[in-house]
Amino acid sequence: MAGEAGGDAPAAGRSRLKRRAFDAQARGPLHGVRVLDLSRVVAGNMVSLALADFGAEVVKVEPPDGDALRDWLVAGVPTNWKVYARNKKSVCLNLRRPEAVETLLALVESAQVLVENFRPGTLEKMGLGPDVLHARNPKLVLVRVTGWGQDGPYRHKPGFGTLAEGMSGFAALNGFDDREPVLPPMQLADCTAGLYGAFATMVALREVEVGGGVGQSIDLSLFEPLFSLMGPQAASYRASGRLRRRTGSRSTTAAPRNAYPTGDGRWVCLSASTQAMAERVLRAIGRPELVDDPRFRTNADRLRHAEELDALIGAFIASRTLDENLAFFDREQVTVGPIYDISQIMEDRYVVEREVLADYPDADMGQVPMHCVVPRLSATPGAIRLPAPALGEHNDEVLAAAGFDPGRIAALRACGALVDAPAARPAPPPDTP
Repeated sequence: MAGEAGGDAPAAGRSRLKRRAFDAQARGPLHGVRVLDLSRVVAGNMVSLALADFGAEVVKVEPPDGDALRDWLVAGVPTNWKVYARNKKSVCLNLRRPEAVETLLALVESAQVLVENFRPGTLEKMGLGPDVLHARNPKLVLVRVTGWGQDGPYRHKPGFGTLAEGMSGFAALNGFDDREPVLPPMQLADCTAGLYGAFATMVALREVEVGGGVGQSIDLSLFEPLFSLMGPQAASYRASGRLRRRTGSRSTTAAPRNAYPTGDGRWVCLSASTQAMAERVLRAIGRPELVDDPRFRTNADRLRHAEELDALIGAFIASRTLDENLAFFDREQVTVGPIYDISQIMEDRYVVEREVLADYPDADMGQVPMHCVVPRLSATPGAIRLPAPALGEHNDEVLAAAGFDPGRIAALRACGALVDAPAARPAPPPDTP
């Protein structure tokens, strides 16, 4: 079952992923929505990626040195940029030049959304505050991404997602009680804020387009979206007067729930969040008498005796390989799954056949694997239309569409307001899917 349930990792250059071509002609449900994205790094790019994947025309307005994501290299390749900047175009403006600011304002007139992540007050100092933008386009939705929000005592502080992940309570609950708090190994706060931001953008557009309203500003901090995911932590603390301890992979609300090593050195995760599933687990491991054992009869009983319960389940799982465990529990209809690393994910038949990941043509890598458009809509699905752009790749296209004639574009180049980067290498021709 290697490749289904976690066999040996494949050679780095070999891939079972299906190959797909970019579909530049695809039209998603947000076709006709134009987004100007002035943001840098992840959160703002996540806002605009969610919109771009469903058909919005997203124009990255980049400074001469480009979005910082271009500098996040893995083996010399900007993999973050390739994923977060797909389906987008790039215009390179030097906003220190008044001509570039006026050019941006001209683009604002035909846009529906503008995304920025400067510190509070910076946009205003640039002469691009909400009053100026809405004077040029009263229906514009302005998404303002910051660490701590546009007001409040921390508004002046710079903010990266790491700080929100620490202050939100996430790190304090993540990990094991006898070890240090653990920050997430990915951009959790940024991505959470980005998805909230995309949702808020659609709410604001709904007000403009259907409610007959005008544009507005969305005050999107990195802290508040992630804190909202912590759920009832404040209510639980108020109710109990106790701080919740780090519990590793165990749950504080249901048992059994944990990660368990298999006999071949791999891992599985098991969750039995309902009474019926917990009883099914006990019967599956050959201990049906434990269903009525006072230690395990109810969820509250199982939580009090989670260590004993884990020892029983763990011994059963440790006597079998990963593949044997997955096959057995699948037959028993018990909610057990593999704990994968990325090499195993890319080989799993579910990921391959459902195209959770697929390979797309890429100038640096030949083929770059990217996740599918999420979520999947039956009637108006999103699509991966464009690769991540080279810096300033769409200067002429975007400005011409906004009514700039060749002479005006040339004048912007001549004064340094519009900047061209070296031409990107052409992508290799796509393989037949």
